[in-house]
Amino acid sequence: MVYLDHAATTEVRPEVIAEVAAGLGALGNPSSLHGHGRTARRAVEESRERIAEVLGSTPHEVVFTAGGTESDNIAIKGLYWSRHGQDPRRRRIITSAVEHHAALDPAHWTAEHQGAVHESLPVDDRGRVDPRTLREAVERDPDSVAVVSVMWANNEVGTVQPVAELAAVAAEYGIPFHTDAVQAVGAEEVDFAGSGVSALTVSGHKLGGPVGTGALLLARGLAPVPVLHGGGQERDVRSGTLATPLVRGLATAVGLAVAEREKHTDHLASLRDTLEERVRAVVPDVVVNGDTDRRLPGISHLSFPGCEGDALLMLLDAKGISCSTGSACSAGVAQPSHVLLAMGADPDTASSSLRLSLGRTSTGADVDALVEAIGPAVERSRAALAKRRGGR
Repeated sequence: MVYLDHAATTEVRPEVIAEVAAGLGALGNPSSLHGHGRTARRAVEESRERIAEVLGSTPHEVVFTAGGTESDNIAIKGLYWSRHGQDPRRRRIITSAVEHHAALDPAHWTAEHQGAVHESLPVDDRGRVDPRTLREAVERDPDSVAVVSVMWANNEVGTVQPVAELAAVAAEYGIPFHTDAVQAVGAEEVDFAGSGVSALTVSGHKLGGPVGTGALLLARGLAPVPVLHGGGQERDVRSGTLATPLVRGLATAVGLAVAEREKHTDHLASLRDTLEERVRAVVPDVVVNGDTDRRLPGISHLSFPGCEGDALLMLLDAKGISCSTGSACSAGVAQPSHVLLAMGADPDTASSSLRLSLGRTSTGADVDALVEAIGPAVERSRAALAKRRGGR
């Protein structure tokens, strides 16, 4: 079996498994005041300090969550409710058109149910937001903007956004800027304070941590209205009893991912470039999507003219190769990628694509297996699509 879907989820690191397993038998709610509770609280706070140290924040700015989707929801809904509550004119939520649905859907929901106005910033054919585009959108009415959210790096095509420049534009007008950095941590140098962002999303299972863990880095002075109400944990931003072993596992995964970043990214970029070169030799008209000058090292997003991505995925799966047509959260949804459409691709091209994503354990043998299978898969997919269209 060959796994080329690390952007969807990647292996839990052995060190993380050991850390989580060691803590599962320990008693103690970190909110309790007795000795067992204080021991659990100490483990949580040490984890918070470890994450803050490697991501350039203070420990107080680290809010633990259940993952990227929850963090995005808190940032977008919570900051909208807070800012709109302070000033009813602040109704606009600005995102890029290529956000993950974990950010787009909260923005859509808030517009449909809470009186917000959601605006999508266009991107160029590489999937990149021009800071001038954000400035133009803000300057139409700065006082009406509640929050801006643009992801650090795209989960489908891997394009890295000019986050610091975008955050600087928002900061000029006192507007909170959130970035979903789920794909970036461990692949890019992520510095919360240095980037100038107000809120930043992290997810454990994208970098070798447990599924169901994440964090929202939240600058001092920001107080989003909670999405969950209950015990008031995590600065009253995210109520709920913390799973101490999972929090420790998250901190270990983040620490290792950041420490090994340069070595890891060099390996991935070299493997990705080899993959694309060899696939092009077999399928000469393949198209590489995204910003090839500034993208994540482990993502190769390819369009195969005359094919259907879903058909290619299943043909490769039959050969024991796992990949995706885009976000795993949208798997099974028969529609073109909203990311490629926003980049100017026509619907046929947007439907003909595969995301091949590499991870820490990917090898040259994985590339060999893909190259051997992709040519016949493309031929079968093209023949099937041509036959179906010819029969219409």
